[in-house]
Amino acid sequence: MVEKQLEYFLAKEGYIKIPSDLPEYTFYFQEENSYINVLYVIHYKKNLYIAQEQYQYMKDKMKEFFMGKGNNDIHILSIIISEDMERAKRLCKEDPFCWIINPYDNCLMIYDHQVSDFYGMRNKIEKFLNHIPESGREEGIEEEAIWKRKKWISNVTIPYITVFFLLANILIFFICTFNGDSLYNIGAFNAGAFLIDKEYYRAVASIFLHWDMNHLASNMLVLYYLGEVVEKYFGRVSYFIIYILAGISGNLFSAWYEIHEGVYISSVGASGAIFGIIGTVFVLVCIHKGHLEQITMSRLLFMIIYSLYSGFAGDGINNAAHIGGFICGMAISFLTLAFRKIIRKR
Repeated sequence: MVEKQLEYFLAKEGYIKIPSDLPEYTFYFQEENSYINVLYVIHYKKNLYIAQEQYQYMKDKMKEFFMGKGNNDIHILSIIISEDMERAKRLCKEDPFCWIINPYDNCLMIYDHQVSDFYGMRNKIEKFLNHIPESGREEGIEEEAIWKRKKWISNVTIPYITVFFLLANILIFFICTFNGDSLYNIGAFNAGAFLIDKEYYRAVASIFLHWDMNHLASNMLVLYYLGEVVEKYFGRVSYFIIYILAGISGNLFSAWYEIHEGVYISSVGASGAIFGIIGTVFVLVCIHKGHLEQITMSRLLFMIIYSLYSGFAGDGINNAAHIGGFICGMAISFLTLAFRKIIRKR
């Protein structure tokens, strides 16, 4: 496999590999007297989709990593290994410090708008690609077959925050089933307890409570499928903040609705937070022109409309929390992406 051969080659050139939780991204660096050279290698496989924002985000994080160690003069060159030249070109079309390697013919592609050299590495990489032995290529084919058979192991990146929210909600629900109504009594959200009794903790506690198994299952199913997407594109900290703030916002919007309508109820559930995740995915799909991994705009809109309709048509469903969480998720995700874009331009 070209990726493995490239790793050996860079090691001989004095580049040090930086471990990564994501198998598609690999960083190598070489420290000179007054600056750092970084090679940002991306294994862009057929079954993988990488957004341009995600590509740039990983590059920025690596720059921040070295700046945090006191290195301010950092030079980064991206090398995309891909069989699909068009996809690779789209990924780095605005980045002049980006080269592409076609693993089929071991050819280095450098376009007009891209730098023609990177501290003498062009000539070295081209020589390396021209002298990959045939046995190495056959070995690469065998390694690729092994990788496909073990893809479920090698490509796994655990969405820790999503797993945490799933386990927390499920565990608390089972505690409630054996503990009667005590947790519901102290944790359910209602406008009176929040505003008059000043029990502000209910805005968070209620997010982790569910009335019954169907209530829990419907929320956790959406969290399982969409939470991982948000965690992947926004990172764990931003994702955690979006989830909690969307849940709180859903409850606050629900409180406003209760006061406005003069109808006071107690409500529990992660629905506000879940709709915050849906709102975040909606923003991502819009940015990616209607298609993000396996999520299309038409499917997402159908889910949103059907969920809101079910909330209005059904009994005992706090649709105000859904709407509040959805708006909050969209707002936070939009502001987060805008802030990251401003930071990148500096």
